[in-house]
Amino acid sequence: MEKAINRQKVLLDHLRPSSSSSDDSSLSASVCAAGDSAAYARNHVFGDDVVIVAAYRTPLCKAKRGGFKDTYADDLLAPVLKAVVEKTNLNPEEVGDIVVGTVLAPGSQRASECRMAAFYAGFPETVPVRTVNRQCSSGLQAVADVAASIRAGFYDIGIGAGLESMTANPMAWEGDVNPKVKIFEQAQNCLLPMGITSENVAHRFGVSRQEQDQAAVDSHRKAAAATAAGRFKDEIIPVATKIVDPKSGDEKPVTISVDDGIRNTTLADLAKLKPVFKKDGTTTAGNSSQVSDGAGAVLLMKRSVADQKGLPILGVFRSFVAVGVDPAIMGVGPAAAIPVAVKAAGLELGDIDLFEINEAFASQFVYCRNKLGLDPEKINVNGGAMAIGHPLGATGARCVATLLHEMKRRGKDCRYGVISMCIGTGMGAAAVFERGDRTDELCNARKVESLNFLSKDAR
Repeated sequence: MEKAINRQKVLLDHLRPSSSSSDDSSLSASVCAAGDSAAYARNHVFGDDVVIVAAYRTPLCKAKRGGFKDTYADDLLAPVLKAVVEKTNLNPEEVGDIVVGTVLAPGSQRASECRMAAFYAGFPETVPVRTVNRQCSSGLQAVADVAASIRAGFYDIGIGAGLESMTANPMAWEGDVNPKVKIFEQAQNCLLPMGITSENVAHRFGVSRQEQDQAAVDSHRKAAAATAAGRFKDEIIPVATKIVDPKSGDEKPVTISVDDGIRNTTLADLAKLKPVFKKDGTTTAGNSSQVSDGAGAVLLMKRSVADQKGLPILGVFRSFVAVGVDPAIMGVGPAAAIPVAVKAAGLELGDIDLFEINEAFASQFVYCRNKLGLDPEKINVNGGAMAIGHPLGATGARCVATLLHEMKRRGKDCRYGVISMCIGTGMGAAAVFERGDRTDELCNARKVESLNFLSKDAR
């Protein structure tokens, strides 16, 4: 800060008239924090912001029982990859990379399936594809990786996507576990079933069964209302597929266009469910995220490129962080990650208009909401993973589509949004987005009465 003030003084010395001129007191150095908001202002002026011009997802369906139980994983990814280029009239040859977040499938097999999906979607052989796996944040990590690559100048246009078929690839550990894990408690806790980590959060932080069940009821209620009102139509790409009768083997062609895990439920209904992971526990099938199949894709590019192409900007990528937490209570990840991501964007929690926080379990969702003191009316306004589903690798991309389309729908009263999720083995991830038509020359700057600071970053 002192260096910045000194630089201003040198500049002012050049600007001041000679000593014989009139009073020079009108010129003086003042504090100006060249933090994130100042950087974003310059990015906006020079067109270097990373922006999102399209974000779509498939419907999310119940694994093994839902609409995608007989659908290959690559056939889930291809429709959303195709949609982001077709709906923007983008030449697929211009895409510098496709990064797909995915978790459960064997790495080399899923990488091949993603490459195959790109060909199904009409991408030429010149467009590369890779996968990334950071557990439940993989889809968001893919978007962040593409944003980082664009900022680094590796390419100007890229796609961050997410994919999971929990029908084809259920959660399981393959092979032996290293016996060394027994002497490292935190390493051992990486192997805890996710449901046990949920019970740990509920017990350690006093999240009651009723609070968890109420969160689940609210999630289903909001998701059902959003579906009925057509609020997901702008983000969902219908998928033409098949349903195979398990008895006869007959195939029936279908088009899946809505999430199939949403249901009408009540506290009384959920109270009847028994704990799944612990005899005297509080985590049930009803207040946990659904095991799901689905995919999503997000098209990012430099602002200057979007402007040249005349593409409307859905959102601006502002910041991303991943942080580590205790593996035994991995669900607290969003409470640790969100403040860091918000600060990195030059903002405060009170500046955020909407939150999409993945509902891995009601226990951790309620804890994070309460810990951060967030307004429930700003969180998961169209329901979350307990109702819509949680296809691990796809969730981050799904949340980007849901958040940005809702921000667009809300218009001028909704400027900033946050996406966050907990991550198995003890991490949290979060990203900040700004609605595309709300950027201005000093995007995060605001008047501060005291100390005459240019922007709140200087506080």
